[in-house]
Amino acid sequence: MRVLVDTNVVVSALLFPQSVPAQALEHAAEHAELVLTPWVLDELREVISRKAPQAGGCLETWLAKTRFELLVGALPGPVMRDADDQPILDVALAGAVDVIVTGDKDFLVLTLEQPLIVTPREYLDRFADPRY
Repeated sequence: MRVLVDTNVVVSALLFPQSVPAQALEHAAEHAELVLTPWVLDELREVISRKAPQAGGCLETWLAKTRFELLVGALPGPVMRDADDQPILDVALAGAVDVIVTGDKDFLVLTLEQPLIVTPREYLDRFADPRY
């Protein structure tokens, strides 16, 4: 299963290591094929440097230690309310991502069959259940 995690999930996981986003990110990294995009990486670095510069080292350490696929290329998807999110969705569609984990309402309002778009809690409820 290919799982793309959005910027807000990674930021929350880094700042709050015991949080639901941290648990979802850890599960995806260990039990799925974790996928990131150049836009997510750029946004991660920008958000961390602006909102939590003390966590910059944690981000770079996490990126260095975590195995993930960097997706590039795009297919035009449904138009998003927030144009800044459009490249992430388009890359996810082109890269055959199965699940997008996000807290971003602009993603969560989409009604797509593929990829499945879920919050970190929904991801854990669906995929971290021992029956899966």
